[in-house]
Amino acid sequence: MRLSVLDLVPIVEGGDAGRALRETAEAARAAERFGYRRVWIAEHHNMPGVAGAATAVVIGHVAAATRTIGVGAGGIMLPNHAPLVVAEQFGTLAALFPGRIDLGLGRAPGTDMATARALRRHMAPEGEDGFPRDVAELLAYLSPEGAEARVRAVPGGGSEVPVTILGSSLFGAQLAAWLGLPFAFASHFAPALLEEAAEIYRGTFRPSRWAKAPHLTVAMGACAAATDAEAERLRTSQVLAFARLRMGRPGPLPPPGPLDEVPGSVRAQVEAALGFAAVGGPATVARRLREVRDRLRPDEIIVAGAIFDLGARIESLRIVAEAAEGLRAAA
Repeated sequence: MRLSVLDLVPIVEGGDAGRALRETAEAARAAERFGYRRVWIAEHHNMPGVAGAATAVVIGHVAAATRTIGVGAGGIMLPNHAPLVVAEQFGTLAALFPGRIDLGLGRAPGTDMATARALRRHMAPEGEDGFPRDVAELLAYLSPEGAEARVRAVPGGGSEVPVTILGSSLFGAQLAAWLGLPFAFASHFAPALLEEAAEIYRGTFRPSRWAKAPHLTVAMGACAAATDAEAERLRTSQVLAFARLRMGRPGPLPPPGPLDEVPGSVRAQVEAALGFAAVGGPATVARRLREVRDRLRPDEIIVAGAIFDLGARIESLRIVAEAAEGLRAAA
């Protein structure tokens, strides 16, 4: 079971995008030291608490700040982009950082529909139903045959940048299995269909030139500290930010504090959405990782968790990495 990091490039209260980008690079360097497989950057738009909108640019920034760790997109929201442009961007990244770049693809816009229209003026009338077609087109650009096609991705053609399908529903599992691609489930914010999606993906996977066997990545929240109480305190930043988003008041990541402003009904929704998580001290985190490993048998766990203080964020990564290493050693 491999361990990776999903980074949303959080902008904290009192900070700005420059600080967020610097801290993401510093956290990636720490993840590299701790033995994580890769860092994924997620695409979001029109969100004042997230600095990862220009995802390919941020990936280049993080890759340049590190030496060996994989860096990729978790993910690029393909409805926002022409497949050729994505192939060129990631072909360029792969040329700059050979063997370190990969590409996760999602079918949601990662924003509201008004912003989605601003991102891609020519919104296809079939909407998300065009996602399989766009994925196939992108794969063709990245394939060796794509290097000889009339319309080529330069760079990108023939690069075979590894592609993963992302999803929070059964559709992504079905598509990844049909195409023979790795699959990552967004259970860090939408865990309801995780087990069913995993079963469908593994049960219907068709080997392909891209993957000979299924590769399931499970995303989960993570907030680790010296004690359970301290981890729960740190996690209030993420809970409050997510609650404000649900209430139509998105903003920067707040410092840890009380959740008095969150109505009980919203708090329940947020806890359900964020409930697939490892939150606590070292022993609690290790127990939670073991439960997920034994129940779901993921090939990879990718952890996500917005923590206000950079030092605490890095310490959380260290504790999670040590817990995972302990499980591997005991296996």
